[in-house]
Amino acid sequence: MSNSQDEKLGKENIPKLMFTLALPAILAQLINVLYNIVDRIYIGNMAGVGDLALTGVGVTFPIIILISAFSALAGMGGAPLTSIKLGSGDKDGAEKILGNATTLLIIFSIVLTILFSVFKEPLLYMFGASENIIGYSLDYITIYLWGTVFVQFALGLNMFISAQGFAKTAMLSVLIGAITNIVLDPIFIFGLDLGVKGAALATIISQCLSAIWVVNFLLSKKSKSVIKIKKENLKINKTIIGSIVALGVAPFIMQATESLIGIVLNSGLQNYGGDLYVGSMTIMMSIMQLLVVPISGLTQGVQPIISYNFGAKKYDRVKKTFRLLIIVSFTATVLGTLAIILFPNVFVRMFTQQQELADLTAKMIKIFMCGMWAFGIQMACQATFMGLGQAKISLFLALLRKVILLIPLAIILPKFAGVVGIYWAEPVADIVASFTTLIIFLNSYKKILGEIDSSAS
Repeated sequence: MSNSQDEKLGKENIPKLMFTLALPAILAQLINVLYNIVDRIYIGNMAGVGDLALTGVGVTFPIIILISAFSALAGMGGAPLTSIKLGSGDKDGAEKILGNATTLLIIFSIVLTILFSVFKEPLLYMFGASENIIGYSLDYITIYLWGTVFVQFALGLNMFISAQGFAKTAMLSVLIGAITNIVLDPIFIFGLDLGVKGAALATIISQCLSAIWVVNFLLSKKSKSVIKIKKENLKINKTIIGSIVALGVAPFIMQATESLIGIVLNSGLQNYGGDLYVGSMTIMMSIMQLLVVPISGLTQGVQPIISYNFGAKKYDRVKKTFRLLIIVSFTATVLGTLAIILFPNVFVRMFTQQQELADLTAKMIKIFMCGMWAFGIQMACQATFMGLGQAKISLFLALLRKVILLIPLAIILPKFAGVVGIYWAEPVADIVASFTTLIIFLNSYKKILGEIDSSAS
């Protein structure tokens, strides 16, 4: 890594460094979520059919989330390893990781586009679609799948820009796409009267522009990127791919299980409640993103600090970074949860003006979100394990909240409490998982860094 970046990640004041790197990452994540949220806001306010169209687009989320999950597998699996390599002075090793991650993203794009294009309709019915909304679902996802390769590059490769400490550049790549999406949405949806097809088209054009920006930064000899995508590094190296997948499987599962959760929640709500309840979940998941995404940006911005200093054997800086990370992330989730529970209509009315849907969502969101205050703990611990390259522990923590707790609860509770039980599954899983994660983390983290400190002294 260049001397300026070494000075920045390895020597600069921790709070100042966290602010410098995390703020652009937080803004980037918030801007990124606008791709889908702006779509939902416009779609939900379509005259006469907004509630059905919003619900129809909502049942496509498992596919969209799964596509993003594969970009996280390559990007979040490779980026921390790149930071560790750069921290230890191995630039060539870092570039080999980048090259192999790029190849993975290309493979994922081809396979996912073909599979989902072939099986989209039966999958959408499985995910909670009904005859009333399937047309909107198909219109949206058919066009969205055309841009799978842009999503993979825009999300997956952007993490390698953040991993070098270029947080502002990473933010700009997202900003380009988001602004384009915000401008094109009303033009395509209302101006050209394309409806949900227009929303999907605006999204893939926006992702295309972001992908071009990211690839150019990692290719161009004129850019500040310390590492470059090189042809010779695109050849698959089984050892490198194995390392990327081993570390990336945890964030992959974190995102992929969101897809599985969407399937379980939507199908349960359709069975116990109907389209109106599925629509309420679409809105609640969108609002939850507004809370979780900034914390995800914070952890993404801080992760290079942890990885670089771990690679450089500056363990005191690793510990200081974690302490500050968990304080900030926990405080943010507490304040965000309070705002949503106290003022639900402020958030709900952004997505719908349909009175029955708005009233149901405002009522149920107080239940659904009442455990999110604790989630900042899990996110901070998970990110730190990722930064330290602890793949196995990260994998277990990824499985804990969603697969081990949330999905079984969402299936079992409504058998006793009816449709309301599905909404209660989320807070129970959030609180149990967060505090279990903290206990596991404190024991494992102390062992990892404690043993290193002892061996170094």
